[in-house]
Amino acid sequence: MFRRREAVPFSFVAESDRFRSNVTPPPTTRATVPELLGRSLVGLTVVAGLVGSLLLGLPALDAEQPAGHDKQSTASQSR
Repeated sequence: MFRRREAVPFSFVAESDRFRSNVTPPPTTRATVPELLGRSLVGLTVVAGLVGSLLLGLPALDAEQPAGHDKQSTASQSR
């Protein structure tokens, strides 16, 4: 009906401390002021680009504005 799981030997559990690594990871370096300024400048540039594209794209998405393709130019009227 149910499969029996393999038993883990107690010695393996008891000796697990022996297999741990004694290598410590290198300390994390803090970002310098120029790096922080560069990251914030890149972030501001991305946000400004998104806001600018939204502001320029909203008039094109306006459904109430009549289509400008129906109008003829004044140069074509004189022909």
